[in-house]
Amino acid sequence: MNSVKQVESNLWLDSWRRYKRDKPAVFGSIVILIITLAVVFAPLIYTNSADKIDFLASSAPPSWEHPFGTNDLGQDQLARILQGGRVSLTVGIASMLVAIFLGTIVGAIAGFYGGIIDGILMRITDLFLALPQLPLLLLIVYLFRDSIKKVAGAELGIFILIVLLIGGLNWMSVARLVRADFLKLKELEFVSAARAIGAKPSRLIWTHLFPNVLSVIIVAATLSVGNAIITESTLSFLGLGFPPDVPTWGRMLFEAKDYLTSAPYMAIFPGMAIFFTVLSINYIGDGLRDALDPKR
Repeated sequence: MNSVKQVESNLWLDSWRRYKRDKPAVFGSIVILIITLAVVFAPLIYTNSADKIDFLASSAPPSWEHPFGTNDLGQDQLARILQGGRVSLTVGIASMLVAIFLGTIVGAIAGFYGGIIDGILMRITDLFLALPQLPLLLLIVYLFRDSIKKVAGAELGIFILIVLLIGGLNWMSVARLVRADFLKLKELEFVSAARAIGAKPSRLIWTHLFPNVLSVIIVAATLSVGNAIITESTLSFLGLGFPPDVPTWGRMLFEAKDYLTSAPYMAIFPGMAIFFTVLSINYIGDGLRDALDPKR
């Protein structure tokens, strides 16, 4: 048992060493750490209000008082970016958890049991892959946003709806990856040995097979966060995301679209926040994929 744990420890240590040698992945890790710390702790230091309206400072350029300028209502752009970052990152992580949970369950069941169960689950996966995601997202949000606002409130209701929709429409790639690994792994000797000593299917799936596909799930999870942030920003930019008083990065781009010539900084700073966040997450995902690749 100790030798097995030592081998596992060495594998993770080797993966960490490979990850540290990947310069884009290290850069992405540093940038996403800075962004996360900024949106969590900077509002405690930077005391300008994100909601205070000052028409005398409307569309003011960057200055010492307002480092990122102000919007058309005179609201501080930096404070709104920091507050909106909390929303965007929370939506990205929560949507990722939904997608990973659904994809892992579907892929594990399909790959382990095979046969007709595999056929049915994969046809359902193909059906979801064939759906036009953005038009479907827009339609469902438009139809159900008022109903869910009445049940759970404006902010929480839209948050739940967006998270469930984004996660529920992005689990298919995870399911296919997990299924492929399960189909390969269940034929190996250690699974046959576990079956021979009477291991139940649930134990085979979660104790013997699932740890061996964890690296694939981790990589898919990191990439899913970036995709969720982009999707939420798109919905907010089209005016179907959070309420206007919730400053997400996509909502800030939507508000800046009429001021691109007179006040371009209103779009530049939230756009850069989205760009660097998604780019960093993608670099981390690529680095994890290379570091956790058993062929290396």
